Amino acid sequence: MTDTGAPRVAIVTGGSRGIGRETVGRLTRDGFAVVVNYAGNKVEADATIEELVTGGAAAFAVQADVADELAVAGLFDQTEERFGGVDVVVHAAGIMPLSPLVDLDLAVLDRVLRTNVRGTFVVDQQAARRVRRGGAIVNFSSSITRFSRPGYSAYGASKGAVEAITLTLARELRGRDVTVNAVAPGPTATALFLDGKSDDLIARIAGESPLERLGQPADLAEVVAFLAGSGRWINGQVLYVNGGSI
Repeated sequence: MTDTGAPRVAIVTGGSRGIGRETVGRLTRDGFAVVVNYAGNKVEADATIEELVTGGAAAFAVQADVADELAVAGLFDQTEERFGGVDVVVHAAGIMPLSPLVDLDLAVLDRVLRTNVRGTFVVDQQAARRVRRGGAIVNFSSSITRFSRPGYSAYGASKGAVEAITLTLARELRGRDVTVNAVAPGPTATALFLDGKSDDLIARIAGESPLERLGQPADLAEVVAFLAGSGRWINGQVLYVNGGSI
């Protein structure tokens, strides 16, 4: 790890809402300077940064489409210019439109693959080039790769690809002292999961866990913080964080 007296630096994609936003707050409590990447909702991003800065954190936001290699390179450039380097990259950005495979509009499939697969590849490519020794790359998969729940074919396929990218990159970074892992949430109480679901369906899904509840963003943020900090001997793994649902 870097030991210059300056704070460690984290980029969190999708960091203005849901699990990403909770992760940003958790990392700042560990002393990180953070860069919040967002896709398009500047209001949410500004609110996130205001909350962090008011709490004493070093933070700023950068808009970038994670699948656009020039925009992502610019995200990393701005981070290095402001904070001097990058130690941790948490790639939490993603989309989850649902449909049975037989009915799925292929234009929607293309959008899912562009954001979730190409986006992971683009972000990880920059991370692999720039993360400093002692750093960490944390991608987000999903427990849906094991649940195989109807309606999730496109999303599940994209997250299977995220896991493949993660496990391969961990081995490609031999000698760099950079860990690469994926966190695979189960059903978690975020807008991404809750939108479009009835109360009855949400209650039924929550009951599938032996802990009889949905995950909370804080449950995932704790795991990310561990991987970004003291969890140095965990590398090339997919951690299923779902309360024992599978």
